[in-house]
Amino acid sequence: MIGRRVFVSGGAGVIGLELVPRLVRAGATVLVGDLKPRPASFESCVIYRQGDLNALSQAELDAFAPDVFIHLAATFERSTESIEFWGENFRHNVMLSHHLMTLGRRCPTLRRVVFASSYLIYDQSLYQFDTEQKAGVCLNEEHPISPRNLTGMAKLAHETELKFLDGFEEYPFTSICVRIFRGYGRNSRDVISRWVRALIAGEPITVYRREGLFDYTYAADSAEGLLRLAQADHATGVVNLGTGRSRRVSDVVTTLQQHFPDAQVNEVESDIPFEASQADVSKLRSILNWVPAYDLEDAIQEIVDFERAQCRSQKTGSAQRLGNVLITSAARKAPLVRAMKSAAQRIGSEIEIIAGDIDPDAPTQHVADGFWPMPRTEVGELPALLSGCIARGIRAILPTRDGELTFWAENRAAFAEQGIEVIVSKSDSVACCLDKLAFAEFGIANDLPTIPASIKPEDIDADRFVVKERFGAGSRSIGLNLELDAAREHAKTLDAPIFQAYFQGLEISIDAWINRDGTPAGLVLRRRDRVVNGESQTTTTFRDPQIEAEAWRILAAFDLYGPVVMQAIVINGSTLEIIEINARFGGASTTSLAVGLDIFYWSITTAFGMAEGQIDFLRSDHEVRQIRLPSDTLIYDPDI
Repeated sequence: MIGRRVFVSGGAGVIGLELVPRLVRAGATVLVGDLKPRPASFESCVIYRQGDLNALSQAELDAFAPDVFIHLAATFERSTESIEFWGENFRHNVMLSHHLMTLGRRCPTLRRVVFASSYLIYDQSLYQFDTEQKAGVCLNEEHPISPRNLTGMAKLAHETELKFLDGFEEYPFTSICVRIFRGYGRNSRDVISRWVRALIAGEPITVYRREGLFDYTYAADSAEGLLRLAQADHATGVVNLGTGRSRRVSDVVTTLQQHFPDAQVNEVESDIPFEASQADVSKLRSILNWVPAYDLEDAIQEIVDFERAQCRSQKTGSAQRLGNVLITSAARKAPLVRAMKSAAQRIGSEIEIIAGDIDPDAPTQHVADGFWPMPRTEVGELPALLSGCIARGIRAILPTRDGELTFWAENRAAFAEQGIEVIVSKSDSVACCLDKLAFAEFGIANDLPTIPASIKPEDIDADRFVVKERFGAGSRSIGLNLELDAAREHAKTLDAPIFQAYFQGLEISIDAWINRDGTPAGLVLRRRDRVVNGESQTTTTFRDPQIEAEAWRILAAFDLYGPVVMQAIVINGSTLEIIEINARFGGASTTSLAVGLDIFYWSITTAFGMAEGQIDFLRSDHEVRQIRLPSDTLIYDPDI
């Protein structure tokens, strides 16, 4: 696998925890996507995307450019499937598999797909009986299929989709569907792990049909088989993955009793069928010259050791606490709120995005999960702001307006004492960005291409001038391309005017995310194609290695944190002149989300302590253009 780029869906699951380290050791570059938080056991080189992969975009996948896709992600219920599983199965099995392959088939680099299917698709009448059986029925890939539940149905549906895609020459990848038999492993929800956890806790276990025969396939063996099949490009279609040796439920119980001599085992009469299944592994052996090696006893030993270690760590550790996110000065920033909601859903459905504003009629209250008519961001209101955040379960705050940045920066420590992260730069960095004169002087002193500024026009060597407010948003009441006399007249209309030389060139924005240590984690260049009231109404992303390198250098010098947007002019196609840096998310910065600058997701995971040192920027090779237009929101409520 040296040099191969492998995308693993569901990589934090029981098989993924075994597979991902194997891929890394084999020399692969690995991107894992999963709903669960990043496993602590994963090496730092593993690129991790936490969240619902139904939200994975084409740009994200193309940016990683996988040549192998191993699809593990799935949801299941081991016992009789409940009515609640109806929707869960569709979203996280049927819809997810279809969505991921819709993206995968469009990915020009993809060459190999390995799908973790299940033996549940075989006709259950082949291996379920009314009486106890002496041996397991050996199921081969040619046996009739008739899924016995929703999970099996979803697996068969995707097998059929992959077979369908195999018939089109424009998709140059090969695929194999791996029908895994009765899976079990460490950190799992399978019955063996559940029994081990119960016995460690001193609880009894309940056993049904101890005469049943299953082909128990350990996750480490499944991972090894999937890894080998990923490299066996010639193998296509379907293949069984099991030990080829069925074992009785009673064998599991006996093995557990060896580890837990005082185990209380309750056998319950049941009308469920007697299962007697095992894999015919002839095809697997012919493809790989390998079959699973673990026996039940050795695997259970590993599971017992693992669960005991987990029990010890839980007694000494503390569970991770999720909370809610507050967006301040939310006003009409509906795209920002929606983007933050989408990012939060990738982490946990319980996270709420609260829109905050001093205006009780702020329109974003209709698109957020909750609304807070906030006190003003003034020192005298600090106690009310703190208590309001605590009462609403706020754990992260994203300020969005220049005028409030100083307050949040100066009071960041007070919120941190309450376990609330304010995503804002240090107060001196904020002050430097808000004071356009200090910003220009800092840049010149540090050999950065900031445009010189002065309170006196005669200090500026120019024929044409820009006149703007020294403090706050530089675009407010700005005068552009003015002669000297007109510049002086315009200055009289401003509170604290500064003068700069006027440059003609390509006006751009540079969106970026800055780590806590002040180093940029990622940035995206945007042309400001059409500007209205200082903000881009039409903007287009682009690449330029020379400009990007210069932007990295500039941003690193200002010791910022979180989302920032830098305004600049490109002269003669290559020379960068920096106008200003806003230490916050920009109005049109949602454009950069579409090419991989995952600002809101990083904001939440960093604030929640989930991603320190784990920011992975995957820049899409595709460019996007965003046209910002008003959009109506309709509310249907008989009580209006």
